[in-house]
Formats: sequence, C-alpha cells, structure tokens
Amino acid sequence: MAELRRNELMDFTGKIVLVTGASRGIGRVIARLFAENGGRVAVHYHQNEAAAQETLRSLRGKGHILAQADIADPVAVQKMVDAVVEKMGGLDIVVNNAGIHIEHPLTETSYEEWQSAWQHTIQTNLIGAANVIFCAAKQMIPRGGGRIVNVSSRGAFRGEPTGPAYGASKAGMNAMGQSLAKALAPHHIFVMTVAPGWVETEMAAKTLNGPDGDAVRSQSPLGRVAKPEEVAYTVLFLASAGAEFLTGAIVDVNGASYLRT
Repeated sequence: MAELRRNELMDFTGKIVLVTGASRGIGRVIARLFAENGGRVAVHYHQNEAAAQETLRSLRGKGHILAQADIADPVAVQKMVDAVVEKMGGLDIVVNNAGIHIEHPLTETSYEEWQSAWQHTIQTNLIGAANVIFCAAKQMIPRGGGRIVNVSSRGAFRGEPTGPAYGASKAGMNAMGQSLAKALAPHHIFVMTVAPGWVETEMAAKTLNGPDGDAVRSQSPLGRVAKPEEVAYTVLFLASAGAEFLTGAIVDVNGASYLRT
C-alpha cells in the first residue's frame, strides 16, 4: 500500500472521527489517512474484530478506539455513537462507509431470496447509514457543527443489474445526503457524498484478477480502477475546513468510467 503522507491543507488535529466499516478496504485506508493527518479515529466494525484490531494498530498517533455495532440494528447504532462520544469526548466527523452487496439477479433468485436481499441491503446501506447520521447529528449540534461524508457508489447512477437492491440503497443514500445537507446546514453540519466505481480492494480482487478484470479496467480511459487512497483522499478533502460550500455535493471517483449529466 502506498505511503500516506501528512497533508498540511487537511489538518484534522484534535478532530474526533468515526469511520464505519473500517476493518478493511476503503474504510481502513480512510481511517489511516485521518490518523496520518492528526485525527483521533473510532474504527467501526461489525464481526471481524481481528481485522479491526489490525486497522487500529496501523493508525499513527494515539487515542484511537474500536467501535463495534451491527449497522442494521438501530439500538446498536445508538449505543455505538454514544460510546464513541463518551470515550473520546465528542464527535466531529462521521464517514458512512459500511455497506453490503448481495447478488440477487431477478431471473435466478427465488422470491424468498429476493425479499431477504432487499431487506438486508436497505436496512444496512440506507437505513443504517441514516441512523448513524441521526445519532451523530444529535451529538454534533450542541458542539456547533460537524462533517458527514457518505460513501455511495457509481452503481446508484449506472445501475446494478445483478444487485438492484445495492444500486437502490446507494441512490437512496445520495438523496438522503442531499436532503440532510439542507436540513443540517443551519446547524453548521455539512453533508457530502463520494460515489466510487470499482476500487482495488480485497473484495474486488476476485473479479479484478479473473477473466472479467480487463473488461472492468477498460471501463475507465485510465485503464485501471481506483486505488483506495484515491477514494480516501476525496473523503478527507470533503471533511476538511474550507470545503463547507460543497455540502450536498455528490463527487464521482470513477476515473471517467461513467459520466452523468
């Protein structure tokens, strides 16, 4: 993994950051980059504590913690946010990165499987993220504001034919972020969204290293997919001081593989 270097234009010294889904992949790199730039990070995970501990050990600086919760469980989300605030002394930035993708092509899926895929995906990716924002915003308002960055997907615009619930959940996240950007702006809470395409992560490795890998890479005129650091850098920029007027924005990080108008 490329070395993460401190960026003086994005100084998060003293800022308390909760990154959901930070046990690996994009979330791990986001957590590392915040820590590299002075932030104190709460590393959220659901089940993979060993991977979350690995993320925690990799963070530069002190004062980082683990935060366990099933994002699909509203009670667990509230307890997690409350625990982060109690242990760390507040909450300034939330990155909603946790999410699931369940393959459920309509022509090959039973009705029971279809229902299950939709319920689990929407509950985690959309309702869970909404609950994180609710609980975090309630903590941020008395502190004078904060930043919320949602990690969506190119699939919200391009479509996900074998995982329509995933595309729908990310489209919902986009609309939710824009609605809450309007609702929370008077409280100095700024809400932005990052929409990556394919990213070079462990989860994508099977496809990228398989027979479809070249076709995926060729979707971008750059001839490759994004590196996790490129998504993380965009997240930090949106969370940084000076990016407030981007509230409500959805930023594509897909290497021009899909251009929307």
